[in-house]
Amino acid sequence: MPDRAASSAAGPIATGPAGGRADVLPVLDGPTWRARAAAHRARTERWTLPHRERRRRHEAHPVLDFLFTYYSHRPAQLEQWHPGPGVALRDADTFLAVPGHVRRSDGTVALDPAALPDRYRTTATFVRALLVATASRPARLSCFGLHEWAMVYRTDSPRHSTVPLRLGAAGTDEVVESLPVHCTHADAYRFFTAAARPRNAVAPTRADQVALEQPGCLHATMDLYKWAYKLSPATPGDLLVDCFTLAADVRVLDMRASPYDLTDLGHPAVRIETAAGRAEYARAQAGFTRRAAPLRARLIDLCDTLLPPPR
Repeated sequence: MPDRAASSAAGPIATGPAGGRADVLPVLDGPTWRARAAAHRARTERWTLPHRERRRRHEAHPVLDFLFTYYSHRPAQLEQWHPGPGVALRDADTFLAVPGHVRRSDGTVALDPAALPDRYRTTATFVRALLVATASRPARLSCFGLHEWAMVYRTDSPRHSTVPLRLGAAGTDEVVESLPVHCTHADAYRFFTAAARPRNAVAPTRADQVALEQPGCLHATMDLYKWAYKLSPATPGDLLVDCFTLAADVRVLDMRASPYDLTDLGHPAVRIETAAGRAEYARAQAGFTRRAAPLRARLIDLCDTLLPPPR
């Protein structure tokens, strides 16, 4: 949602960048929006600073590196605050270099969705269709994170070679063979080993992503962060970081339930090979589904703001 707080001294503005009647927007003065930008950066540095330090030391992290390698938004981009639609800024000429931001007739700067390059409308159209379809389905809470197991099934080259498999290779294979595998996420499925793919109940592809994604999927939940940054700089900073924070928390469960032994990193296993572990996973999955729902709704609203009204 756009940031609706305004500087009490600024007052509304009545004319837009083209000189006609404008939407009445709340206005943030310079000290106010700079404080918000600083707070945004402080929130993100919880993850970006340790990531940079690990890179400096050439250290891999099997859990957290995913947030900066699989996802293409760079740490410096995550740290950058944007106001999003529905708010104007005073003393904000720096934002005139940011796509979609224009100077209004009263000197304030604001995001004008019509000034964004056409690719943002294309992206918003796809993201909206995907998120609306995902939200319309019931959550499936019975996959138990087997996608990570399927990625190392019958292979001598596990993806995270620096950490051991909890049950060894043979034990890992036995788990995959003893439980039904039903992964609906195309980007998770594409990392399955060749031997694991025929064991999956479906064969998801990018072409049927809108038809298959459902809100219980951990990767669909983490991908809310991807859709948030794909719409940046139109995405309000707080929404971007809320989606990133959720993705980081989900990633921890994703790897705790994986076949890897991550106890040395402070992540005790969710033992999905047991009934108790599967119940623990499903409870956590349900909790993340509830956390994701309002963020998904906010992203849908953002897409609506970026798309032209229907004729």
